[in-house]
Amino acid sequence: MQDTTPLMPRRRFLAQTAGLAAFSIVPRHVLGGHGYVPPSEKVNIACIGAGGMARADIQQLRGLDVNIVALCDVDEAHAAETFAEHPDTPKYRDFRRMLDTHDNDIDAVLVATPDHFHAVATMAAIQRGKHVYCEKPLAHSLYEVRKVTEAARQYGVATQLGNQGHSYETIRLFCEWIWDGAIGPVREVHACCDGSYSTIRRLDRLKETPAVPPTLDWNQWLGPAPWRAYNSMYLPGSWRSWTRFGTGKIGDWLCHIVDPVFWALHLGAPTTIEATVTDYDPVAHAETFPAAFTVRYSFPARGAMPPVTLTWFDGDMRPPRPLALEADRRIPDKGAVVLGDKGTMMYGSHGAGAVAILPQTRMQTYLENRPEKILKRSPGHHQEWLDACKGGPAAGSNFDYGGPLTEIALLGVIAIKLPGQTLQWDATRFEFTNSPEANALMRDPYRAGWSL
Repeated sequence: MQDTTPLMPRRRFLAQTAGLAAFSIVPRHVLGGHGYVPPSEKVNIACIGAGGMARADIQQLRGLDVNIVALCDVDEAHAAETFAEHPDTPKYRDFRRMLDTHDNDIDAVLVATPDHFHAVATMAAIQRGKHVYCEKPLAHSLYEVRKVTEAARQYGVATQLGNQGHSYETIRLFCEWIWDGAIGPVREVHACCDGSYSTIRRLDRLKETPAVPPTLDWNQWLGPAPWRAYNSMYLPGSWRSWTRFGTGKIGDWLCHIVDPVFWALHLGAPTTIEATVTDYDPVAHAETFPAAFTVRYSFPARGAMPPVTLTWFDGDMRPPRPLALEADRRIPDKGAVVLGDKGTMMYGSHGAGAVAILPQTRMQTYLENRPEKILKRSPGHHQEWLDACKGGPAAGSNFDYGGPLTEIALLGVIAIKLPGQTLQWDATRFEFTNSPEANALMRDPYRAGWSL
């Protein structure tokens, strides 16, 4: 008989069943149902994606307390190295078949696919009561992010967004120094990411229709995206440059670069977003991203913290040089300048650059009486998630944190499609209050047979 009992939040379940362990030892699927992992056991993981970033995540999991139970990838050539390293692990092209087949064998799912696939794969795992680690950005559309975030909360599963820098020492130092008043109240942030994911010069190649490689399931790679002919420009990694599959540099990097100020300044959701785009072309930018643009976000006051303006500089757009920055130093290619009433700080992204108070002489003076460390240090981004899978504290970038952070990135993606408009955003009502055009861009069209 099929069990139709609603999934019980795992913390409440553990509290109610704690006494049972004193009397018997039973298999995990009998004791806890979906999602329960005894602290003494390994976490059984299925992986949706096995090449590229998925391969990096799987390698990070190696040596930790896990079993890789099944692997799924639609591109056998791209996943070949990972497949070869797990010769006895079952392999699939369709993640839905994998989850159905191994429903009773797995506790958790790694999702590391192109952006347009994140939500459907993550939601399928959550609705089965599986814990989820999903690479950033959490989803491809605002609607997907909000739905996935709500579902993770509803099903009580342990989650982690793949913005690994959230577990680094540098982000904790930045928070502690900001909270100590190292530069006073912060009112302005300049975040930047060099390079461009624009493919405008290659749009004519969309007319080409090369044969689909025999190692690729193109229909499954498209997933929920509307049908289009295969083109080698889309994969294995260049899908980020195409609006239907990726979210551009801003989607790829904002969850890393803005994370420190999002945490330290308790930013929450912006109230207005406005993009300035170089050489905007509505036809071309329906397919790909602008070569250069800025997005200006306005955040309201948060308690005693004043309003903040955050500007994202993309492509060859660069922030103004801070007056306190020494002549022989430069702004990081990927990082941020944080302007306070009493000084300036600067940091690189993803642990690539140290936190700095400008100028160096002022930082040296500050460090002579540096504040005590008040934040718990991380055992590692993947380890945080595994600990949460076993009933430990929620991971630092769980979806309740990573979802709103991703929404900032995707608000920017919408703004660059409507340059020059000051979009007014109401996060509670989940709508743009002054732009039907923007509201129409909040949700992706899905092919028949696909849904959340």
